[in-house]
Amino acid sequence: MNAFKKMAIIAGLGLTLAGCGSTAEEADFNYSIDEFADIEILRYQIPDWDGLSFRQKEYIYHLCEAAKAGRDITWDQYFKYNLEIRHILENILENYSGEKSGQQWDDFLIYAKRVFFSNGIHHHYADDKILPECSSDYFTGLMAAVGCPQEQIDRIIPIVFDPELYATKRYQGTDKDIVVASSVNFYEGVTAAEVNAFYDRMADPRDTTPVSYGLNSKLVKNSYGRIEEQVWKADGLYGSAIKVITSHLLAAREVAENDLQKQYIDELVEYYNTGDLRIWDKYNISWVSDTGSDVDFVNGFIEDYDDPLGRKATWEGIVNFRDNKASERTVTISENAQWFEDNSPIDPRFRKTEVRGVSAKVINVAVIAGGNYPATAIGINLPNADWIRKEYGSKSVTIANITDAYDKASDQRPKSVLTEFAWNQEEIDLCKKYGSIVDNLHTDLHECLGHGSGQILEGTPANALKEFTSTLEEARADLFALYYLADPKLVELGLVDNPDAYKAEYMSYIRNGIFTQFSRIELGKQNTEAHMQNRKLIAEWCYEKGLSANVIEKKVRDGKTYFVINDFEALRSLFGKMLAEIQRIKSEGDYEAGRKLVMDYAVNIDPVLHKEVLERYATLDLKPYKGFINPEIVPVEKNGKVVDYKVVYTEDFLEQQLKYGRDYRTL
Repeated sequence: MNAFKKMAIIAGLGLTLAGCGSTAEEADFNYSIDEFADIEILRYQIPDWDGLSFRQKEYIYHLCEAAKAGRDITWDQYFKYNLEIRHILENILENYSGEKSGQQWDDFLIYAKRVFFSNGIHHHYADDKILPECSSDYFTGLMAAVGCPQEQIDRIIPIVFDPELYATKRYQGTDKDIVVASSVNFYEGVTAAEVNAFYDRMADPRDTTPVSYGLNSKLVKNSYGRIEEQVWKADGLYGSAIKVITSHLLAAREVAENDLQKQYIDELVEYYNTGDLRIWDKYNISWVSDTGSDVDFVNGFIEDYDDPLGRKATWEGIVNFRDNKASERTVTISENAQWFEDNSPIDPRFRKTEVRGVSAKVINVAVIAGGNYPATAIGINLPNADWIRKEYGSKSVTIANITDAYDKASDQRPKSVLTEFAWNQEEIDLCKKYGSIVDNLHTDLHECLGHGSGQILEGTPANALKEFTSTLEEARADLFALYYLADPKLVELGLVDNPDAYKAEYMSYIRNGIFTQFSRIELGKQNTEAHMQNRKLIAEWCYEKGLSANVIEKKVRDGKTYFVINDFEALRSLFGKMLAEIQRIKSEGDYEAGRKLVMDYAVNIDPVLHKEVLERYATLDLKPYKGFINPEIVPVEKNGKVVDYKVVYTEDFLEQQLKYGRDYRTL
């Protein structure tokens, strides 16, 4: 099958794909479409699609195909048996002819959905292995019924059902080797010490443009006991998937908006073909300089959150286009980037004397893929290399149609976290009035300026903070945003109309960081995800440091716990002090200080509070995790020629997963 013709084609104009649900014009668009376990599945709309030119739609279509073609890479990166297990689940769901009812089948179906949602058998946030509620005998029977050989059954059943076997995707404890104890497929036969030694030998502390060594490879110990890299490239590991990705990128290149887009697509394809990280840097420099195009995309091995050592990057893809009206606020922020840098409460040694190339916009996504699907971020700041940020700048986005879907899905719910966990009606009213506004501003400041702020000292290795890099970097960006949300400069710039609006975000952040976010974690488990660690680190550090002055007060009423901010100015000062310390840790590469902060404040959850939040959250009938299915962008054909591209909104999570398994199987 031609790689560019995998999507169904609508013959004629104005029709929707049969059985795929409602169109964007329907007023009763249903955002929430499925719930299972701890997950709610939402849909998002693509606004202003018809305002795009035919060429832009065609460009987006091919970029979306390139994004979806990388799906199998992410699955394999998360665990070496993930793809085999997914193929078994797909086989059962599509070919099992036995009874599809009863508790055992229902439990199997929930397990399958959870695995699809997490891109593997480990929880997408908690990293623990997902265990089926159905029995192993029942699962074995399903496998046998669809023709799985006995050898495969004997091998896979323990992997799926044994809680001690491959127990966690990314181990963060202190009593085991964090590489050996992790199930991610970035390493094989090596220890954490061996990995660090391997890459430390490559690093040159005098290099002012350091390569992100190890970003796009698997590190293995061969049969001779020698450590070697298996690079992810066209003629290497993941080559069959990468070739499909690049074929779609080259098709997109032919209808790009401008020559600069064509240039960095060529560079990205060259990087995929060679695996050369210097070409990856070259691509990022070209990409970050493109601030004028309406359509943009992310495609590649990007974020290192899933690696216990913070070196290897998970594959991900996003395709988007600019929301011109909403982007006015991010343009204002980026135009004043130097003012924010100059007035940051950090040591002047760590400030950038000249902020370069900071650009920001609000976008609508057309597809989320790889590590961004089904659960996705609401903001992105790239590239990640500090030296590129310093010399060439960064691009930041806030994803409007995703945040809009979250808000509208929440509006359809009769109960909310706010009404259950806010202290009084005054707090509820302020958060309802300004919560969405300041939350978006927090994301803007976090992504636009926070990640790009500050600088590391010359000679500090890029990976000096090792396994704590991600948590501390997210904390640094969050603190930057929290500190400036309360600054009168935002009122002066017209970004908010009330100098007290920031209080809504302060209330929500402390409440969530110290308490409500743990509704996502099983009782007795630790807090392991980098963003959740960052929020806990900030909230609990500020609570402790402000305890003597009662800045944040723990109150109990009718047996329920609340965290109430008594002094907002003092809390802002604490945010500033913590930002100064974490910037120092990053700038100087102070691993030990960073490790102590994370281990003291970010990992262990108070069991009494944890039990309470789980019990109270359960009464709300809400799911703590949310993710999305993608709309389909479908060519419209007339007289044998594609004349348009239509957006079709699907309504079935499992159906989309099975479709992707058929249409985008590349490994």
